[in-house]
Amino acid sequence: MIPPIDLTTLADMPNDGYLNRVIATVNDHGIHISVMTAPYDWHLHPDSDETFIVTEGTLVIDFEDGPVDVHAGQLLTIPAGVRHRTRPKGARSVNLTVERKNAASVFCDEPHASKP
Repeated sequence: MIPPIDLTTLADMPNDGYLNRVIATVNDHGIHISVMTAPYDWHLHPDSDETFIVTEGTLVIDFEDGPVDVHAGQLLTIPAGVRHRTRPKGARSVNLTVERKNAASVFCDEPHASKP
């Protein structure tokens, strides 16, 4: 028997502003749970698209041309190579993130056109 994963218990684990844990793999992709109470750094993934599925709160994804709010029940996919930053809107956001296993993360400077 394969037991289910309790996302609520994982989301309630203590963290220092950002919890990102691989909870499952599907073929060559990892599924992460991310609990954010603080912004994550600007970065890109040169070798993988990245899909965010928001399960609680609102996730703000900053792009070079401005932010996009992704609300609970919504999904957004960022193509490989696109610079972005994620942050919660409000106290926290809980998200499932899907990306290729061992995807590279390249951290970069904040773009000049970004908005707070």
